Amino acid sequence: MKKLLLAFAFSILSLTQAQQQDSISKKLYVKANAVFLPVGVLNAGLEYQLSEKMTFQGEVFISPWKSFAGKYAQVYMVGADTRYYFNEAFEHWYVGANISFARYKIQKWNYWKDIPSQFSPESPIYSMEDLYQDGFSFLLGAVIGYQFKLNENLNMDIFLGGGIAQSYYKGFHKYLGVRYDTDPDRTYNQSGEWIPYKGGIMISYKLK
Repeated sequence: MKKLLLAFAFSILSLTQAQQQDSISKKLYVKANAVFLPVGVLNAGLEYQLSEKMTFQGEVFISPWKSFAGKYAQVYMVGADTRYYFNEAFEHWYVGANISFARYKIQKWNYWKDIPSQFSPESPIYSMEDLYQDGFSFLLGAVIGYQFKLNENLNMDIFLGGGIAQSYYKGFHKYLGVRYDTDPDRTYNQSGEWIPYKGGIMISYKLK
């Protein structure tokens, strides 16, 4: 965790220094993730050139599905990258640091099974597939990707990112509307885990 914080702080410092470089014509791309659009999920962003090899990207991820294949799948996430390209901005391999915030109402993948689940010895026993989580997460991580030109104005950006997620959530029963994770000593459940949390294929259009 400390290494990630140091890496992100270094990226912010580099971003500040890069903003002082005005000797090049800065490019700006608007982009959307082609992987998620076919299932009605929007992942879009803007990537702006800061220097010869550095860019800054802001993005949103919106999954509006109250039910997808019978599962809760509402996710609203905003995030920002600082990216360093080994060749030049928007060309070929890059690495970067990311910070994001997510608000969600989902059913975790490991709850997709019809087996008994009991939060504590005093709690009722429910079927795990009837339970879901409602909460928010702070995410800090890294991204790696490869971007290349399709034509004069279009790029393709293939990327994957992940890191540490600090999550705070409440657990509910889908049909009874009651919490399955009742605990008199706390309002939210808390968890910290290393996960992949972004990725796909962005199609980018140059605005300038």
